[in-house]
Amino acid sequence: MIDNLSTQLVLFHAQFPGLSVLIGCVFGLLIGSFLNVVVHRLPVMLERDWHQQAHEFLASEPPRNDSTETYNLVFPNSQCPNCLHSIKPWENIPVLSYLFLGGKCSSCKAGISPRYPVVEILTGVLTAIVVYNFGLTTTSLACCILTWSLVCLSLIDYDTQLLPDNITMPLLWLGLIVNAFDIVAQFEYAFWGAIAGYLSLWSVNTLFRLVRGYDGMGYGDFKLLAVLGAWMGWQALPLIIILSSLAGAVIGGALIAFGRDKSKPIPFGPYLAIAGWISLIWGAEITMFYLKFAAM
Repeated sequence: MIDNLSTQLVLFHAQFPGLSVLIGCVFGLLIGSFLNVVVHRLPVMLERDWHQQAHEFLASEPPRNDSTETYNLVFPNSQCPNCLHSIKPWENIPVLSYLFLGGKCSSCKAGISPRYPVVEILTGVLTAIVVYNFGLTTTSLACCILTWSLVCLSLIDYDTQLLPDNITMPLLWLGLIVNAFDIVAQFEYAFWGAIAGYLSLWSVNTLFRLVRGYDGMGYGDFKLLAVLGAWMGWQALPLIIILSSLAGAVIGGALIAFGRDKSKPIPFGPYLAIAGWISLIWGAEITMFYLKFAAM
């Protein structure tokens, strides 16, 4: 039955590629709306959990009452941060609700951050590109999951300079499980990719710490590169490292040029995520272009 469904989806994409991509884009918009919730709430959930653990370990005063209330990815309902107006379902339709409301809360008319529809559109576009390249296949589904996770991790790291283990570690294991069936890469390459991904940045950071006396990057970056190695195999790692360095130089330089405080650390996770996604979609083409150029 599953094989028959897979065949039907492949045939559907072959006959209606544009419609397949459109469906992927719409689904990506919905996922993007959920990612906005995760990006906002997961760091708060982690902080409250750390406070609770510290309280239990130190036997100190209990946490504040607001930290003991139910707070997760489902409850409480989304609210306007200004007037605490509960967001209605029709006010939470990706992109359309933002446009219909004019970018303002329906109750207090306070401005809604444009980042919400931007994340939704970005996720929709990236999902559409994945479907365009891989069709309606198991590989496409796996790559969509990786894509959504990278978007989420990038935003959290940009906001908080954290790459939560709650996402990176399950994603690492999922990559190995997916490639146990050779869906994105061969399992042998994925296995060594996870090891090489972690150890490569760990080694660089260890040398940096010996020379400068402090860490040059966070351990979450090591885990994220291990994730990318587990999903794409060790062969993708050199390209990812090169692209992430270029992205860091260009984007980081632009941020500083536009007034970002030089003393404020710039997280490396988003650059790894950007490089990893580019390698996932166009890695083979970039490598072939380089080899042809080098052979000239």
